[in-house]
Amino acid sequence: MVPEMLMNTTERFLQYIRFEKRYSPHTVLAYQKDLAQFQQYIDQCYPECEISQADHQMIRSWLVGMMNKKLTARSVNRKLTALKSFYRFLLKEQLISINPMVKVVAPRIPRRLPEFVPEDQLSEILSANIETEDYGLFRDRMIVEVFYSTGIRRIELINLKDTDVSFYTHSIKVLGKRNKERLIPIGGHLESLLQTYMDRKQKEFELVTQAETWLFLSKKGRKLNPRSVYKIVNEYLDKLSHMEKRSPHVLRHSFATHMLNRGADLNAIKELLGHANLSATQVYTHNTIEKLKKVYEQAHPRA
Repeated sequence: MVPEMLMNTTERFLQYIRFEKRYSPHTVLAYQKDLAQFQQYIDQCYPECEISQADHQMIRSWLVGMMNKKLTARSVNRKLTALKSFYRFLLKEQLISINPMVKVVAPRIPRRLPEFVPEDQLSEILSANIETEDYGLFRDRMIVEVFYSTGIRRIELINLKDTDVSFYTHSIKVLGKRNKERLIPIGGHLESLLQTYMDRKQKEFELVTQAETWLFLSKKGRKLNPRSVYKIVNEYLDKLSHMEKRSPHVLRHSFATHMLNRGADLNAIKELLGHANLSATQVYTHNTIEKLKKVYEQAHPRA
């Protein structure tokens, strides 16, 4: 590791969020790219200035430039989030006396409701017979089943090991964001399917023990990558022609929305999803309200 005194402020910040804050590698890389882009802008427009010396007017001009390039408000906000964390770190380390982000107003992001698969349509897909000798086909179906039955994220599913599945406690142990563990209960139907899948996988790859094996393997017996998991889910949801999005996250949204529609407590859903704040979970209540409105309009005599 490079001695701290030899690092520039950006490198020190990246070390901080990687090792102390324990941000995911994906988030660290995203922040690194965002800071590099801002540094490039500073070098071009204010060559005598270091990124740590930038003021709110410089940041505002960068923001306006991005908006003029037709970047979405969501993309711009993500970049500003990286700057917010960076300047908070500099303030904490007493490397600056004023946080320039205090005077920077982020663009408003239009609220977009999470897209989900209607319960009856998803049930129809998952009720299809999966008696097949092909390991890949059986695994693909199990991936969709686990996503919908647990609401876990794509990277969480990829990192599942056989030992994370407990048939004794009827649960799956998931390693979420910032290395936070949570236990998600599983029902008898999913337990039975998982047991069948794990037995079949053991025979497929002639595994002596399952202790150190990833739960879902490629056809070559390797750990799955995010792109292949996305493709598997996309092909399954492609059967629903009305769906604009066909990602693993749609199954996560479906899990939460269907739980809420059936009366689950919002705090319980928050814990199952691994959200840090209840506000992140509350977005699903809007879908439920929209459903109630439709029911009211169809059923009430004075609607």
